Amino acid sequence: MITLTVNGMEHSFDGDPEMPLLWYLRDELGLTGTKFGCGIAQCGACTIHLDGYATFACITPISIADGSEVRTIEGLTEKGDHPVQVAWRDLNVSQCGYCQAGQIMQAAALVDSTPDLTDEDIDTVMSANLCRCGTYPRIRAAIKQAAEARTE
Repeated sequence: MITLTVNGMEHSFDGDPEMPLLWYLRDELGLTGTKFGCGIAQCGACTIHLDGYATFACITPISIADGSEVRTIEGLTEKGDHPVQVAWRDLNVSQCGYCQAGQIMQAAALVDSTPDLTDEDIDTVMSANLCRCGTYPRIRAAIKQAAEARTE
């Protein structure tokens, strides 16, 4: 039996321990904010937080999450007011929106863990998340705004 906490609620799973965490979140829990993009950890659309670290749910077996805290876009903050989410709205980052949950989760982990962000930090970490619409300049600007809001 696998037990994990997802967005603050404890859940148990007695199925295939190799099931990708992405499918458990989407199909078993109905948390469809986490997207399927490629299935091989090359696009970042499936980014979630596993014990506070940005993780690709498409390649993470649910067994890895046993005893862990999982946070999805639905649970990033109760009111959608994480500094990254606020900056995303302020700067109209989203275009088609498909990659945005993964982008926001990756950016939130970065902002929450790195006190003095540089452009190099942002580029290095965010290179794991693709945006087919090319909103990278707005993504970088939003991350900078969120980091500034964190220090205020």
